[in-house]
Amino acid sequence: MESEDLGVGIPQSLPSLSDATLRDSAHMAGVEFGPQDAAVIADLLVKTGVDLVEVGMVSGPGSKDADLILATHEAIGPERSMTLVVVRDRQQVATALDEAERLGVRHIMYSIPTSEQHAMLKLGSPSAKFLEALARSAIAQAKERGFHVTFSGEDGARTPKERLVPYVASGFAAGADRFRLAETVAYLSPWQMEEVIGDLTSIDGSEIEIHSHNMLGMAVANSLAAVRAGAQWISATVGGIGERGGNAPLAELLMALRVVHGDTRFDLTHLTELSRVALRGAGLGEAFQSGPTSPHAFAYELPGQLTHPEAYETLPAELVGNSRELLVRTRLTSALVRWALMDSGVSVDVESFTAWLVDRQEATGRQLLDRDAIRKAAVDFQSV
Repeated sequence: MESEDLGVGIPQSLPSLSDATLRDSAHMAGVEFGPQDAAVIADLLVKTGVDLVEVGMVSGPGSKDADLILATHEAIGPERSMTLVVVRDRQQVATALDEAERLGVRHIMYSIPTSEQHAMLKLGSPSAKFLEALARSAIAQAKERGFHVTFSGEDGARTPKERLVPYVASGFAAGADRFRLAETVAYLSPWQMEEVIGDLTSIDGSEIEIHSHNMLGMAVANSLAAVRAGAQWISATVGGIGERGGNAPLAELLMALRVVHGDTRFDLTHLTELSRVALRGAGLGEAFQSGPTSPHAFAYELPGQLTHPEAYETLPAELVGNSRELLVRTRLTSALVRWALMDSGVSVDVESFTAWLVDRQEATGRQLLDRDAIRKAAVDFQSV
């Protein structure tokens, strides 16, 4: 749908919308949506007019998000859904695609770290040539199986142009359908975002999406700046809930599109109910506070985020008087337990204790655990 020509910098066409509530928010520390929540949220998103609902993550066999993915497919169909697939090496990708096929996924989004820091941390090599080869291989595998493929630039906002542009160009040359720039670590101003996206939209045949985090309070502004530079897709979440200060909040984004660009494609009457359902399912009460001062701003449930916080934080938690915290329900691992017990003076066999605590979590309703709760449980375990 074309927008009116309102002046310099107004996009020639209005963006499509994807919503990552059931993926990004579900991987926010301690937040786990159930299948019933997923079905209701997905249905309301489609009724609102969102084009694509992103749900779950697959890294190999036995995805923990299988029930969410299947519930979303049942509610809105697999063609309106997209699932994130982790990329680490060729064999791992093959097993992840097997799992995606088993779940009936049609549209995948590859998560591939592009900055040197994230590539070294997750792929074991900062090499740009290795990164491009890995992406081309993963894209080719998925296209051979008939998937619609979006590939990402995880930490793309901090990836230099001379590294990012060749990577994106090679991905499209390999057959990818869309590229998502992930502002994994909030980093860019709107005018900087416009420049970065402009470099990408100048690639022949490119289709670009922006996924922005809100630690600096500029996720909506950066999303609109990306569209101004030619991005065709925006990724948001209900209420802005999500990791690292949250994401571009869907309601504010849709209202901004209506006010700024006269965009009347969306039915905004569902937004309040959407927020209520999502916040209830996420266990966040009646509101989610974005930015660096909330209890969730520096909360993690992945070991790498706790041991390498500098790779995920725009500025350190201590700078604003906040602190890093572990929050987890069912995604408990021995690495998380080891971090929680560090410098605690509590000594247990970590593997045995983790297995015991996982069992206790299942028996007691999957309560939210932080570092202090894990330490207290370790003391309880010593007396068993």
